[in-house]
Amino acid sequence: MALKRAVARKQLEILNEGYSHHGASRKKKSLRGWISSGGSSKEDIDDNLELLRERSRDLYMGAPFATGAIKTTRTNVIGSGLRLKSQIDYEYLNLDYEEAATWEANVEREFNLWAESVNCDSQRMNDFYELQQLAFLSWLMSGECFALLPFIPRPNMPYDIRVMLIEADRVCTPVPEPKSVNKIINGVEVDKNGAVLAYHIAQRHPGSRDFKEKQKWNRVEKFGAKTGRYNVIHLMESERPEQRRGVPMLAPVIECLKQLSRYTEAELMAAVISGMFTVFIESQNESSDGMLGEMIDEEDQVSDSEYNYELGNGAIVGLAPGEKANIANPGRPNTAFDGFVTSICRQIGAAIEVPYELLIKHFSASYSASRASLLEAWKMFRMRRSWMANDFCKPIYEEWLCEAVASGRVSAPGFFNDPMIRKAYCGAEWNGPSQGQIDPLKEVNAAEKRVANGFSTRARETQELTGGDWQKNYRQRVREEKLMREGGLISDGQVLDIQEPRDTEGGTNAIWPD
Repeated sequence: MALKRAVARKQLEILNEGYSHHGASRKKKSLRGWISSGGSSKEDIDDNLELLRERSRDLYMGAPFATGAIKTTRTNVIGSGLRLKSQIDYEYLNLDYEEAATWEANVEREFNLWAESVNCDSQRMNDFYELQQLAFLSWLMSGECFALLPFIPRPNMPYDIRVMLIEADRVCTPVPEPKSVNKIINGVEVDKNGAVLAYHIAQRHPGSRDFKEKQKWNRVEKFGAKTGRYNVIHLMESERPEQRRGVPMLAPVIECLKQLSRYTEAELMAAVISGMFTVFIESQNESSDGMLGEMIDEEDQVSDSEYNYELGNGAIVGLAPGEKANIANPGRPNTAFDGFVTSICRQIGAAIEVPYELLIKHFSASYSASRASLLEAWKMFRMRRSWMANDFCKPIYEEWLCEAVASGRVSAPGFFNDPMIRKAYCGAEWNGPSQGQIDPLKEVNAAEKRVANGFSTRARETQELTGGDWQKNYRQRVREEKLMREGGLISDGQVLDIQEPRDTEGGTNAIWPD
């Protein structure tokens, strides 16, 4: 009985082993060759970042699909720049709607004075909207981007705050590592609770070949000790707890992109060779005539040997006595090339959340399938836009607004006295490019129904459809209607009825008011 009981317990233990029979099995033949190891975010991410950045940038510079993936994401998320739309909590501030609208319009005007000038850039090269796309592009390519907010006075500019972008490589652990009670992880200094205290920034890029000056590091605290204001803005996407540095967007698909690039180059070269028709003539007499037809310049010769043969378009090559040419037919173009590339691109698109159709800019499916692809992509685009607005645009705008209020150019009573009042004044939205429509008529009809049933507002639908401002459109339409009445194009009380074009007997499309 004891033996049976022991056997039963052993059987029950085996039956209840769970994942050991599946993903954690060490006995299945299909999983025996799977070599894996576990490490912290430092071992898995930080220790590999330098090589990941180098390969990601190399793919961006030389692999078309990698370049397209990053630029497609940048263009849809940022476009020409995320624009400020001030949205203060006027009820908490005891303001009426008209007062709030006047305050918001004045702040947007003052902000654009600074944002649309290259003086907002510490290097005086880009305005604020161009800095957005540069920071976001660096974020995707390198996995992260840093921004400092120094004060640099300049003539004819009432605001002194500047944006200084720092490439990810410059934030690194000093050599030798300074003695400190705090821990420094890949240039990021954290306290015993894991909170980020400061960043160690090298004066020159670690990969720079300028050795005129000895490399030095500056320790910059993330927040001001007295004011608590941002000193350093760190753009990155976290994928693991306790992670301190960002991973390039292309990291999961680096191998696929590189192999696909090599395969494409090999197929291209094979097609070029296949397209050349070269005849080799064997002669018993020595001749130095070389190649007839399309000659190769002496400057382009890559060898100093007596007989240097190269393929040419329609060329005729004379061979030395006793030599014979063996012609290899590469059999190109390869009919399987397109299908293979398509399959790999689908996997790449799934990993980076860019649908295959959008990745290669080729929509060959139905309207519903194409629209589904765009909607799925825009989930990711909106998520990254929200991150960019919260982590980059919002803190910079709040620091700019502090200077504007402190200098007296913007009136905001109680701004520095109560954090809640300050938050009410700092409310804002950041609008970027619209999604666009495959069938504009269907999209507009759907927008009309959403507004009519109270599911949305005119302002929101205007932003979603065209990226415009409904209030500005409304004021412009009022002016246009007034001018048309004054010009006699429409009479008082008459409203233009815009209809679909209809053919007339004269063969033209006419649209007339009823």
